[in-house]
Amino acid sequence: MKFTNNTPLEIVLKAIFDPYKASVADVEVISQAMMEKEMISSEEDIVNDHIAFRTLGVPNLGIASLEKIFLALGYQKKEAYYFAEKKLDAYWYAPPGPKYPRIFISELRVHELSLKSQGIIKRYTSEITEDPVDRLNLDNPKEVGEFFYRPLWQVPTLDEFLELSKESEYAAWVIYNRYYLNHYTISVHELPEPYNRLETFNTFLEETGIVLNTAGGKLKKSKDGLLKQSSSVAKMVNATFANGEQMKIAGSYVEFAERLPLPEFEDMEKNLLRREHLREGFEAGNADKIFESTYNDQVQKLAKTHS
Repeated sequence: MKFTNNTPLEIVLKAIFDPYKASVADVEVISQAMMEKEMISSEEDIVNDHIAFRTLGVPNLGIASLEKIFLALGYQKKEAYYFAEKKLDAYWYAPPGPKYPRIFISELRVHELSLKSQGIIKRYTSEITEDPVDRLNLDNPKEVGEFFYRPLWQVPTLDEFLELSKESEYAAWVIYNRYYLNHYTISVHELPEPYNRLETFNTFLEETGIVLNTAGGKLKKSKDGLLKQSSSVAKMVNATFANGEQMKIAGSYVEFAERLPLPEFEDMEKNLLRREHLREGFEAGNADKIFESTYNDQVQKLAKTHS
């Protein structure tokens, strides 16, 4: 998260991150606790593994639209992922340089939902008759950064939000939050020992008062054992729906990732390891459970710990 110059990419990333940080209290709580433990000297020392966005698979929106921004900023489209149960597709994008975060964009397969849920989503998104990214000046980083928090459709009614939640909590989250940053990710392997191991870092988080997502276990591990991930549970935030109705709903959260050396580099001295020596990409099995950091089963567990 430490940027040395004001490149267009850095301006956009800062514009995306600052409102997210202001609304997700755990970001500051974790950073302060890390400084107290002398893992870092300032928040800028944290290496951001990736940031993630959720989208809807409808005409003029979804991955095909949002990815244009990051491709224009030098990112490269990589592997695809499919989540059958959650009805999601996703891609990840490699950054133009090692100091920048990876991008993960997921998309709801709206056509696989019930006709009732499809109708609710289309009621809001059908007014978008052209790709909104095509109207952006992609050479203007200020305009691009503001786009992520610009309303693309009307705020839903509370009843429709709740109706969507019954079938897809992902759909409900997106219909209210739109392109709001879903999470950023602390690169645990970049931290000093012993906190560079996710098992130890998770213990530190819980001692700090952070409630972890337990879907699939607190620590989610890839099949090859080289990518470990965990995440906080999203805190409830005040949401104002159409007609002024209000309810607390799940906001965004923080993720934590440990990337281990590839087999051919496992004997390399740790201080020599670079991004190219470590496990790259993502793992569908891990990501499938990370999505649930905003789901009711996890969020209610957080509410109980604070009651």
